[in-house]
Amino acid sequence: MKFRFDESDEQFRQMIRQRIAQILPADISDRHRRVLSNSSYLEDQRRWFAILDAEGWSVPAWPVEFGGTDWTALQRFIFEDEMYAADAPEFHWIGSHMVGPVLYTFGSEAQRERFLPPIRNGQEVWAQGFSEPSAGSDLASLRTNARRDGDDYVVNGSKIWTSGAFEADWLFCLVKTDTQGKPQRGVSCLMIDLKSPGITVRQIRQINNEGHLCEVFLDDVRVPVENLVGEEGKGWTYAKFLLDHERTTSSFIFWIKRELTRARELGQAVFRNGRPLIEDPEWSRRLAVVGAEIEAHEWSVLRVLSEEPSNFPITAAASVLKVKGSELQQTITGLQVDALGTQSLRDYGDVRLDASTDPIWPDLYQGRTSRAMITRASTIYGGAQQIQKNLLAKLALGL
Repeated sequence: MKFRFDESDEQFRQMIRQRIAQILPADISDRHRRVLSNSSYLEDQRRWFAILDAEGWSVPAWPVEFGGTDWTALQRFIFEDEMYAADAPEFHWIGSHMVGPVLYTFGSEAQRERFLPPIRNGQEVWAQGFSEPSAGSDLASLRTNARRDGDDYVVNGSKIWTSGAFEADWLFCLVKTDTQGKPQRGVSCLMIDLKSPGITVRQIRQINNEGHLCEVFLDDVRVPVENLVGEEGKGWTYAKFLLDHERTTSSFIFWIKRELTRARELGQAVFRNGRPLIEDPEWSRRLAVVGAEIEAHEWSVLRVLSEEPSNFPITAAASVLKVKGSELQQTITGLQVDALGTQSLRDYGDVRLDASTDPIWPDLYQGRTSRAMITRASTIYGGAQQIQKNLLAKLALGL
């Protein structure tokens, strides 16, 4: 059986593909194709978001009244699929997929007017302040506290694994405003200006030699009460809302599909014993297997988007997609490194400066090893694999 999109969806795909080709600057797509990790360069992201905002496409999942589109869930899926296939920079995920939906659903009118426009046009970048040294997957045990003092909250504590905090403008932060009663009831959500006095951001050197992940220390940081999102003590509710709102994002399906394309290209470009690697039966078999798994994963995402009736809660479906998506990230990047063999050991340096066209080290090779190394963390971040499986045991199997 071969699944297909209907004709109207294919026409929409062609429209999106052609328009992206017209508006995506070549230097941005070239840089992003050769970027060493999962991250885009900030200035490229800002430029690209401004272009998308002018097109009306920067936050397609938002309601139309807040700058979104009236596309269906399937059309939004197609749009993101084409964005990744064109090597466009990834979305400012924290702002577009987390802060924005929480603000237009629970925030005040003043907060919407202040924060939604610069998220749409990419001029303000957000970091997520959830995890702490003693509260990773178990956010109910977080210790960062916010004490009310007149028109401010005074915040003390620390956050860790805070992606992009070193270059972000704002922190979307869970804090404890009440230590009495059940832990979840005392959690609130604050928007914290990362330029505030008392904030120290320390980058964490990663296995691929980047410092995208950070520690954030907050020492008597004063945050205006007007930066409280929604109601005090409802932060846990807003965090759960995000999981239900973006239930397929953790599948990483678009990223994985793009890396599958890279693997196929490597199979044609890399030669072993005078023949393209794609002609090697064992390597070709491995490529076919992972290709089939990725296609099955894609259709699992589409089933969730179609809101197909299920006996399982949507949070269980999100956990399934997270578990499989994490594993596939590691599998496909591992296959790429295996294709390169000893050539995967080269240090490519900063791809913004290294634009070598040497046939021995083509652009296609750049970033493969770095991505494979950083995806070793994919089964940890965003909810560790063991935690996800515990959720599945409880929510889907009743254990």
